[in-house]
Order: sequence, then structure tokens, then C-alpha cells
Amino acid sequence: MSNLKAIKRENTSSGSNNRLRSEGLIPAILYGGNDANLNISIQKKEIKNLINSDTFLSKVLELDIDGKKEKVIPRDVAFNVVSEEPIHIDFMRIVAGKKIILEIPVKFINHPDSPGLKRGGVLNIVRRKIELRCPAEKIPDEIVIDLTGTDIGTSIKISSVKLSENVLPTITDRDFVIATVASPTVMKEPEKPAEGDAAAEGAEGETPAEGAEAAAKDGDASKNDEKSKEGTDKKPDEKKPAEKKPAEKK
Repeated sequence: MSNLKAIKRENTSSGSNNRLRSEGLIPAILYGGNDANLNISIQKKEIKNLINSDTFLSKVLELDIDGKKEKVIPRDVAFNVVSEEPIHIDFMRIVAGKKIILEIPVKFINHPDSPGLKRGGVLNIVRRKIELRCPAEKIPDEIVIDLTGTDIGTSIKISSVKLSENVLPTITDRDFVIATVASPTVMKEPEKPAEGDAAAEGAEGETPAEGAEAAAKDGDASKNDEKSKEGTDKKPDEKKPAEKKPAEKK
């Protein structure tokens, strides 16, 4: 559990909050339980790494406010739209015996011990977080899923996850899937044939209709060529020399 020092703030105006931010503080509010809401501020450098973690909104923290310690849980973080720096945090007091709903991150372990992943399978994550209803004093940091022994085709459902006592998923009407070990999706491209093979394949792959049509065209073309040759090679009729008549006897 992380311990953070918080400072009470009386002035809640925009100008005052901007001044706090320029001094490296993040304005925040603490609510819940029987106590009144409390305006506080937190040192940014002490909490920035926690804010950037996946478990921040499900992590139990202990705030030290003027010597009084309170267990809290972050419920919301506002960020500057330009700089993406945190500018405000909502904390909720943890009250023993109360149940709260939280999204808990899923963590997968022992990838090398999965036969399916060893054979080239792919871990297809359906849910990276699971919404749980749990007692305020028993909030899990994460849901751990062991991939040992999982093969291609394995479907990991919520029923296979061991949760703490009184910790239940908010989805109760079905045994929903968290992840699967799927077959490889990368397909090998067929090898391209060499140029000579491609030409041979093209000749072999010619359909009878196409071949017959091509042959018919070639035949027609050759006939036309022969006709044209006949027309050009034929010589004009030669005139036979006139036969000499025998001279008449006088």
C-alpha cells in the first residue's frame, strides 16, 4: 500500500487551483463515508508514477492528512487536454463492510509454459479489465491468469479464475471469455514460378475452347494469306502468237 501526504486546501477557486498546479501540486477531493467532503492537494512527483499505472483506479492508498491517516481509493483523474498532465483527482474513503464496483486489470503469466504459444499460437485478449464487486477492504490489485498448459483452441473464461471470497464479477448471466489461444494468422505466400515455368504453365493452362478458337483464327489467317498470294502471284493471260495462214496460190 502506497502512503501519500496530503494537504488541506481552503480556497477552491480556479486561480488558487492554478497556483497550486504551478507549484507542483494536484488539487483533489476526498469524499465518502460519514465524514464531510474534504478539499486537499497532493504532490505531483509523489503520485505521477502511480497515475500512469494500469492499477491506479483500483489501488488502495493511504493518505496522511495533517497526521490523520485514511485508506482511500482513486475514483477519477482529470487531465489537461493539451499537456495531458493530471489536474484533479477524486478519492473515495474506504469504509469497512461496504462493497464497491471496480475495474480490475488482468495480468497473464507463464507465457513460455503454454504449448499453444510455443507452437506459434497467438494470445487473443478479449478483456484487459474485469469489473468486480468486492468488499472495500479486499480489493485485488490485479486478476492473475496462468497460461501454463494452455494449447491452441483453449478458451479462458471467468469460471476458471480463482477470486477471493465475496469478490464477484458484475456480469453474472454468462460465463464470459477473457482470452483465447488462437491459431497463427500469418499465411505463407505461394512461391512465384520461374519465367520458363510460367510460360509452360500458361501453355498448359490454355483451355480447349481458347485453343480451338486460336487455331481457327490462325487457319482463317493462313487462308487469307494464301488467297492474297494467289492474287498477287497470278500473271495476266499471255496472248498466243497468231498462226500464219499459208499463202494462197495464184
